[in-house]
Amino acid sequence: MKSTVVGSFPVELKKESSTKNKLLSALGAYDPYKQAIKDSVISQLDAGVDIISDGQVRGDMVSIFTKYIPGMKIEDGNTVIVSKIVRPIREISIKDLQYAKKVMKDYYGGKIPEGKGVKGIITGPNTIVHSSRIQFFYKNREDAIIDLAHSLKHEVDAIAKKVEPVYIQIDEPFLSTGMVDMKVASEAIDILRENLEIPLAMHVCGTLDGAFKDLAKFNVDILDMEFAGNNVNIDVLEENSNLIHNKIIGFGCVDSSVNTVDNIDEVDDLVIRAINIVGKDNLILDPDCGLRRAPKDVAFEKLRIMNEIKDKYS
Repeated sequence: MKSTVVGSFPVELKKESSTKNKLLSALGAYDPYKQAIKDSVISQLDAGVDIISDGQVRGDMVSIFTKYIPGMKIEDGNTVIVSKIVRPIREISIKDLQYAKKVMKDYYGGKIPEGKGVKGIITGPNTIVHSSRIQFFYKNREDAIIDLAHSLKHEVDAIAKKVEPVYIQIDEPFLSTGMVDMKVASEAIDILRENLEIPLAMHVCGTLDGAFKDLAKFNVDILDMEFAGNNVNIDVLEENSNLIHNKIIGFGCVDSSVNTVDNIDEVDDLVIRAINIVGKDNLILDPDCGLRRAPKDVAFEKLRIMNEIKDKYS
């Protein structure tokens, strides 16, 4: 059994303190997020996480991508689709992921242990388009979703080639809302998956009773869902376990919707139930969703508890 994070971690931006960083700041070259990435990675590793993220420190899950994609612009903090969506103007997450991997390598004395590593995370085309306002060009969201999938495919391939992650995760929380055409959503994921030689995961939060049977058919290796803050989903998993025999389950076992530390016995009971349903070798433990909104000490303790239970059953 392994552990991971869904993505985000609390961000604490620090002012430049060293002479070098003050000089870089004066030249407009200081990156205040670099230390935040390092702090996030070290916190994850100290808590025992096996497959880390870069902390997603630079912004919300939509604009962090859309500000680099022609055809989309940001107005008052919201993404607006204004013309045909084409390939990104630059690689978006590569440098941060490479730096996170370097921090991890240094943490382990120069060599990342087998079974551990970093994962790439991309907000999915369905979620981005449904979170955006269409102003011009597209008559329907479905065409925009497919074009955005082709755009994001460039980022997927760049991550796979230049970062060599354990796997790549596509965040698609909108797939549980009932607002998305599941056939189009599946086609978009197929575009991202094409010729990918590493595992592909898809994270979907929310209540899954109306979506699970469709999600089970998606061409992904890992299906990641929330279970700690949602008392319906574990029943849905149990009732439909025969549909996901070929998939690993990313099992959200600590509640990211509350900024208090989870009860370890309750988390343990939930994990035991998951083991009984799919087997411990088919589980990756993680939080329900990102932890950006939690106080840093609470986020750390959630991860520590999760990994204490992981170690108990590994």
